[in-house]
Amino acid sequence: MEPVALAMSVEGLVVPQEPVTSVVAVLVGILVAVLALPLVSKKIEENLEPFFLAMGLVGVAVLYATGLLSHEGLVELAKKALTTPLVIHGVPIGITQVVLVAGLVFWKYHDSIHGGIMRLMHRLGLPVFVFIIVLLLGLTSSIISVIVAAVIFAEIMASLPLTRAKKIELTVIAAFAIGMGAALTPVGEPLATIAVAKLSGPPYHADPLFLLRHLGEYIIPGVVAVSALAAIRARGAEEAAAKAATVAVAEEYTETLRTVVMRAVKVFIFVAALELLGTSFTPLVVWYFVKIPANILYWINMISAVVDNATLTAAEIGPHMTLAQIKSALISLVISGGMLIPGNIPNIVAAGRLRITSKEWAKIGVPLGLALLIVFYIILDLQGLH
Repeated sequence: MEPVALAMSVEGLVVPQEPVTSVVAVLVGILVAVLALPLVSKKIEENLEPFFLAMGLVGVAVLYATGLLSHEGLVELAKKALTTPLVIHGVPIGITQVVLVAGLVFWKYHDSIHGGIMRLMHRLGLPVFVFIIVLLLGLTSSIISVIVAAVIFAEIMASLPLTRAKKIELTVIAAFAIGMGAALTPVGEPLATIAVAKLSGPPYHADPLFLLRHLGEYIIPGVVAVSALAAIRARGAEEAAAKAATVAVAEEYTETLRTVVMRAVKVFIFVAALELLGTSFTPLVVWYFVKIPANILYWINMISAVVDNATLTAAEIGPHMTLAQIKSALISLVISGGMLIPGNIPNIVAAGRLRITSKEWAKIGVPLGLALLIVFYIILDLQGLH
């Protein structure tokens, strides 16, 4: 059967109407490697950005070698991979710059910021303080980036005179709110960046506010609800915190100029790699994923609990999906990403700062994630999106 040019994110990518067995085999192998290897190899887990970049390059090489991607398409894809982390719809203010500037501000004025945080907590009380902080970071993570929001919250948790168990609980809950809120704009996190990039062409012509328009009615109430849960769980810890304050010592601030810059560099590599992976997996999306009913895809996406959800976004989201499929897929990816440490950027940032183990995270994240998935599934079902 003759190949057909489809509305892809990269011109010069032509996908046959019927699956090509050899291409499917290689791309599935890459997908399995991306999903599994970070779980079984600590070295890969610690070097996710170059690993994703390598897998993206292999996938693009397969498309080029088999003729699905033309030379012109390859050049265009290279340009997109290099510019997507730096430019959003022609505006030279990308996620990399936002992460770098916010990180530098926090690094430079950490002492003043820390003092203000402690004064505010004592004035408001712990439950109200936690609610405001989680809500604020959850709703602004789409502007300041999920990484900056996670770094700020992790530093706050490290400073508070709470028991380790309570710090872990509040951190896991907050990570859900931050991860959910960050999905509303391309600046927030790679998931949103990749989703908007993949849908920027026809028929959706997605702009930076596309996700806010279509997911905001679900995400914003969800962030508020999770923030309220954090405040409720903070009750009872206030008295213990007051007692502990006499002996507790806030952890020393360990960020350096180098770590701030390197974090921005890693974000650049990560987003560029996901751009390559997204294009590489486009044939699988066209051949298989768009044919999966929204209700089934919703639960399949729980796999994002064990790998960064942006990777699955790159594999699934495409212009040939219906809006119902896009909503269902993204909501399940965003929520499932909070269940385990590898699932989302704020999890990784916060767990590293507070030294939270996978078992400690899962004990809270898995049941909370399942509860949120069920609630949102019912809401989507009542709206007829399943």
